[in-house]
Amino acid sequence: MTGIKTTGEKKLMLFSGRAHPDLAEEVADQLGVDLVPTKSFDFANGEIYVRYQESARGADCFLIQSHTAPINKWIMEQLIMIDALKRASARSITVIVPFYGYARQDKKHRGREPISARLIADLLTAAGADRILTVDLHTDQIQGYFDGPVDHLFALPVLADYVGAKVDREKLTVVSPDAGRVRVADRWCDRLGAPLAIVHKRRDKDVANQVTVHEVVGDVRGRVCVLVDDMIDTGGTICAAADALYGNGAEDVIVAATHGVLSGPAPDRLKNSKVSEFILTNTLPTPGELELDKLTVLSMAPTIARAVREVFQDGSVTSLFEEDA
Repeated sequence: MTGIKTTGEKKLMLFSGRAHPDLAEEVADQLGVDLVPTKSFDFANGEIYVRYQESARGADCFLIQSHTAPINKWIMEQLIMIDALKRASARSITVIVPFYGYARQDKKHRGREPISARLIADLLTAAGADRILTVDLHTDQIQGYFDGPVDHLFALPVLADYVGAKVDREKLTVVSPDAGRVRVADRWCDRLGAPLAIVHKRRDKDVANQVTVHEVVGDVRGRVCVLVDDMIDTGGTICAAADALYGNGAEDVIVAATHGVLSGPAPDRLKNSKVSEFILTNTLPTPGELELDKLTVLSMAPTIARAVREVFQDGSVTSLFEEDA
């Protein structure tokens, strides 16, 4: 059966775009349902066509699509899929966005700049989304951009428990790669009972072209350092931070991040880095060229599936993380 029915009234239906089908299949397996068969293709000029092969009338519909590259194409496909569900008389539409695109454009730094993260929320609303379910937003304030419920899931329990099970906690230090990630790193410290260090970036005034110098605040000598971040994009920041830790006497460096964007030079930077292990989740597909023994990808499908059940059954998504607090 495609849907889950309870009390003869409610029906859950799970839909997937084409951006990251492997994750969608994992979520479907966790829920014990099949993905709704969907006909999707691109016209010659790049326009996208979508049609569902089953009726969605009166169903609680969950649509999963992660904003991976080419990001604009998959966002547009998601909007079209939402519109199709709305016009198919779905009872409710919950949009599952494991990685929320444009999240780093969450405020204006200078005049005449857009707030693109807000625009994405507005587009989802206009298309017909009733609810958003996402994982590790770049900043918490993005939740306020959507005029409806936002279920914000966290990868920290999955990542931190993996690290805690394989590393001697007596030697472990949690490291924030910059000042902006300190709050997240602090949560890691609470969960693992480890001290905190920070990699501080500044401009060297004595060197031409404003060369960035990384200073380590905290004692990392002889320690196993876990660098934590919400995403790895080109890999420049995280690899430079790792080099700074090794330069300050760290015994080992592990990197843990939720979203592996891994664009541009990232695969080469990760391969050439001294970091002993990169730990990511599968909110985004891993590039095929990145085949590393030191790359570990953990699944967020169980967490997403549990959240979907709670939403469908009118339960509490927050309760999924209260036990980890």
